[in-house]
Amino acid sequence: MLRGLYTATAGMVAQQRRTEMLSNNIANANTAGYKADQASVRAFPEMLLKRIDNQPIPSTVGSINTGAYVQEINNKYNQGDIRETGLLSDVALVEQNVPIHPETNRKGFLLFAVENQAGEERYTRNGNFTLDENGTLLSSGNPVLSTAGQPIQILANDYQITEDGDIFAGGEFIAQIDVRFEDDVRNLVKEGNGLYRTADNTNIPTALGNGEVQYSLKQNYLEGSTVDIARSYTDMMTSYRSFEANQKVLQAYDKSMEKAANEIGRIG
Repeated sequence: MLRGLYTATAGMVAQQRRTEMLSNNIANANTAGYKADQASVRAFPEMLLKRIDNQPIPSTVGSINTGAYVQEINNKYNQGDIRETGLLSDVALVEQNVPIHPETNRKGFLLFAVENQAGEERYTRNGNFTLDENGTLLSSGNPVLSTAGQPIQILANDYQITEDGDIFAGGEFIAQIDVRFEDDVRNLVKEGNGLYRTADNTNIPTALGNGEVQYSLKQNYLEGSTVDIARSYTDMMTSYRSFEANQKVLQAYDKSMEKAANEIGRIG
């Protein structure tokens, strides 16, 4: 009976994690450049039950499942839809040629380099940039870095951003937006607020000058998220129903144990 309790509980925990992941995806469905998470749920190894008695060969009772768990959560790093916004500060990062990693068979990932509040280098795909009162180009409040490794400052109301990321105002060159390339997406870790860091705490190299990578920046455009909102709601309902089914199994076991403790073996 205790095995059944553990199995049902494991199923509930797995579906709770999956529901939290789907809720986060839905909440970020309209976040520029957001890459949706997807969970891989796997069953624990089954156990073979055998009865050991006076027989020379133990008789087989059957197999029993020991529950399920969320094995891993991966990002959908594919390109999001590109839409026009008409805002000067909006920049979409458009992939043209991104090499595939030989071990993972997955494409690498291009990102903007930014500086977080602690002065550390972080990365984002959110091109919904803004300018603060000092003219600093920001992504979700984090200064966008140039190829020189410095925050970009635009002291003009009218400016142009070329496909290479060069920024011009009044015909004068200001800075070039730095785009980084991570060839192994397993090294990327989500930090929240659309930011990524590397698992090994190293800086991602620039894509500038990398002959294997081709991309372009589109001013007045934004890249949408990779969240399939309809599919996410359907998956959430499925996950909720599975959680509910495991919960009912757990309640049934609880009632059986209560009855066994309070009624079986009672001395009249």
